[in-house]
Amino acid sequence: MYKKFGKRFLDIIGALIIFPVFLILLVPVGIGIWVSDRGNIFYNAKRLGKDGKVFKMYKFRSMKMNSPDLRNEDGSTYNGEDDPRLTKIGKFIRKASIDELPQVINILKGNMSFIGPRPDLPGAIDDYDEEDIRKLEVRPGITGYNQAYFRNSVRQDEKFKNDVYYVKNISLAFDIKILFKTIGSVIKKDNIFVSSIDDHNQGHTL
Repeated sequence: MYKKFGKRFLDIIGALIIFPVFLILLVPVGIGIWVSDRGNIFYNAKRLGKDGKVFKMYKFRSMKMNSPDLRNEDGSTYNGEDDPRLTKIGKFIRKASIDELPQVINILKGNMSFIGPRPDLPGAIDDYDEEDIRKLEVRPGITGYNQAYFRNSVRQDEKFKNDVYYVKNISLAFDIKILFKTIGSVIKKDNIFVSSIDDHNQGHTL
């Protein structure tokens, strides 16, 4: 019942509560982003959604305009603290996770949930095995099991396995734990920037 109806109901209520906060921050954050390099305020990215449908995910832009796509050896997105693509304000809003705030629009549109697997690039579906594809059974989330407990410190294949673990164990209690763990990791700024995933992926188990 929760997975089918309750989760979506709570998403809508939560999004309506947070939407005014987004509107308030839109002006100062938007001005800061524009002043940094006179570029677009938002970064609109195509991502894989529920049932494999591609949607446009909204973020505050944290990188310089037309930055190249850098990848780790496992195919995941490079996310080092010394990343030259980040603007000064981009580095700040990423540390504070403010860059994800526009995704409240995606929640209201029905593309995303507050809690769920982080959405992958459309091409990632080619890397899923028969089990990994189960992560597409639910709406992707602004935060999730990976984001809360490991942030950016595990390899791509392990993220897929963790996402499937979440899908198999969805419950209100699990979502509440993930929410509070996410808040804690944001406050502590745990594993936001990782120079080498291989240095951090030891000892993480489901």
